[in-house]
Amino acid sequence: MADIKLETSPHACARTAGVLYLVIIVCGLFGEMFVRSSLISPGDPSATASNILAAEGLFRAGFLADSIMFLSDVALAVLFFVLLRPVNKTLALVALVFRLTQAAVLALNLLHYYAAVLLLKGPGYGSAFTAAQVHSLSSLFLDLHSHGYDLGLILFGVHCLVLGYLIVKSLFMPKALGYMVMAAGVTYLVGSYTRFLFPDLVGAVSPIYVVAVISELSLCLWLLVKGVNLVRWKEVTGRARLS
Repeated sequence: MADIKLETSPHACARTAGVLYLVIIVCGLFGEMFVRSSLISPGDPSATASNILAAEGLFRAGFLADSIMFLSDVALAVLFFVLLRPVNKTLALVALVFRLTQAAVLALNLLHYYAAVLLLKGPGYGSAFTAAQVHSLSSLFLDLHSHGYDLGLILFGVHCLVLGYLIVKSLFMPKALGYMVMAAGVTYLVGSYTRFLFPDLVGAVSPIYVVAVISELSLCLWLLVKGVNLVRWKEVTGRARLS
């Protein structure tokens, strides 16, 4: 029987990537701005525990949002590889691996997040520890989750640098968009390394994340509205096949 090869339209890949990126942005902002920022009281484990127990459904919704985010990230990593491998297959593979590794780190990191409510609601912990100890341990796991998130963003920052470079070289997407994505990569690397190396400066550098939000939202909207320049994508693909 003859082999049947299914070719996916680059426009379909781009639009699907745009939808997935929008899902990631919405879920990420929801989890960070509407869940954790409203429930976690820095430096006050008892208040944090009370907030979580009073809004357990919201806390668990944060878990759902983060899980949808990293599931979408896995699919998005593959779509970016399909779109950009004609530019440079090796670098596209590097970008794929860094994004997949980031998704794996974020997925495992959700155990830290869930451990907080498990300590507060799980059976037996109240008898083994005092209430203050349970609250402190719960806050410790949330702090580990925050640090684990930044660990994942170090991987994501490298992904953005490679992805942005590929976009710049692609000819079928705007160079300016590629430079913006590379700027987002620098932002994530600076912000994440600051948390681990210079924690006292985290508040001072946090405004730079505006660069990442604008860059990623721009890429998302471009993929949704414009997709790729089909003529140039075919030209680049043709040259890649001949080389």
